Amino acid sequence: MELPDTSDAAERMALTLTQGGLQRATARVLAAFLFAETGSLTAPQIAERLAISSGSVSSAIKMLSTVGLIEPVPAPGSRREHYRLRDGAWATLMSTQNGMVQAMFEAAERGIEAAGPDSPAAGRLTEMRDFYAFMFRELPALIDRWHAERPQG
Repeated sequence: MELPDTSDAAERMALTLTQGGLQRATARVLAAFLFAETGSLTAPQIAERLAISSGSVSSAIKMLSTVGLIEPVPAPGSRREHYRLRDGAWATLMSTQNGMVQAMFEAAERGIEAAGPDSPAAGRLTEMRDFYAFMFRELPALIDRWHAERPQG
């Protein structure tokens, strides 16, 4: 059975992700994982498939790992790091496991301390911190509902 050519669909997905705020190379790498026909990919495979530099791939993998979308996987016998789209990636992206969201919360906390509690900046940073605190409190229940309603497969 011949596999369908999904390169156009992957590039359209990458364009949509770019319009949503991702860097172009990161969007293309994420699309490569979404459309991968194998369980895992290596950085050199991605670089070759997308015709982009290994540095761009490395940066994209680091960012996608930080937000919880991809993860390294064991590959016995291989000298290369293998990565895959994480099971439950989208729920992880929206959860407290997202390192970037946690970093934003902590950055707001540090900013409030640096600016002083009565400064105009502290007011804006407090809203930012409070938003992330709210999300951390509310998202677990929403993600639990997602898992409960999601078909098991």
